[in-house]
Amino acid sequence: MKYAKLLAAGALSVLAAACSQPDTAAGAGSEQADTPRVVNVYSARHYRSDAAIYAAFTEQTGIEINLIEASGDQLIERVRADGPRSPADVIITVDAARLHRAEEAGLFAQSDFSEFTPEIADNLIDPDGYWIAIAKRARVLAYSNQRVQPDEVSTYEDLADPRWEGRICVRESGNAYNQSLLASMVARLGEEEAEAWAAGIVANMARPPQGGDITQIIGVAAGDCDIAITNHYYYLLMQNSGEAANRAAAEAVTLFFPNQDTSGAHVNISGAGIAVNAPHPDEARELIAFFLSDEAQRMFAEMTNEIPVVEGVEWENERLDAVMPFTADTRNVSELGDHNATAQRIFDRVGWQ
Repeated sequence: MKYAKLLAAGALSVLAAACSQPDTAAGAGSEQADTPRVVNVYSARHYRSDAAIYAAFTEQTGIEINLIEASGDQLIERVRADGPRSPADVIITVDAARLHRAEEAGLFAQSDFSEFTPEIADNLIDPDGYWIAIAKRARVLAYSNQRVQPDEVSTYEDLADPRWEGRICVRESGNAYNQSLLASMVARLGEEEAEAWAAGIVANMARPPQGGDITQIIGVAAGDCDIAITNHYYYLLMQNSGEAANRAAAEAVTLFFPNQDTSGAHVNISGAGIAVNAPHPDEARELIAFFLSDEAQRMFAEMTNEIPVVEGVEWENERLDAVMPFTADTRNVSELGDHNATAQRIFDRVGWQ
């Protein structure tokens, strides 16, 4: 899929809007033409792939990127606090839960993303047009090569079985990745069964929740636990880490995609939307289109081990190739945000710290 093709439908609407505007004086038009084009990006992503994508976008379009980076919740609060004065054009954040929070805060403008749907699955686009996925990540399992047999691992639900007592490492409940995983269980199983599952995980924890996803994998390798919940790309990053200890930890575990014969592995996203008060909405749409180009999608796969959202994109990454393909949950990612508050209440009730 070519960048120019992605812009085609959007360009027609921009042209129509331009034709409806009153004429301006020649001098004013000349001054406007000399003004550099910019797009103000507020991003919760901190990956080198994104820097490379921004550089390629500017080189191809001449549009300069003004980048503001912050954690997901800080980013949402900053744009919300700025209100109509916010200079944000594009808001990029990680995880469906945070996209939902930004949407609930009224930070996104509704946009027509229909031109992208032939190449991107419908479940990766907000039904109301507030955001669109730009990269995917699977929340999967990593188990010990020494203490777990491959046929012992099957589904997320199975982790609540008492035979895993004292054997599971996992992050805190405040982590958005875990919130969305539990939200997916609520959507799929109902609140009562999802709560029973969460209580089972708490009963089976080898230690209190702590650290990030890499910490969980290291815990398995060190013998603190036998199995961990993690995002797939952390394991792949560890395989190619500059630190020997991280590489050794990755070699000591196996990555496993659960529920391959049932609902499919839980998939979350990074997503982008046009800010509701964007001063440069046309440039914002151009950037989102570029994120969905073959070139940018390949960078996500090769530089951060994320999974492209655009079907048919080719990449060169042996580590990612080794875990592909897999069966993914096809539920619309927006549902994860819809059930996020319920997931948080469940975490509190079952004592998941």
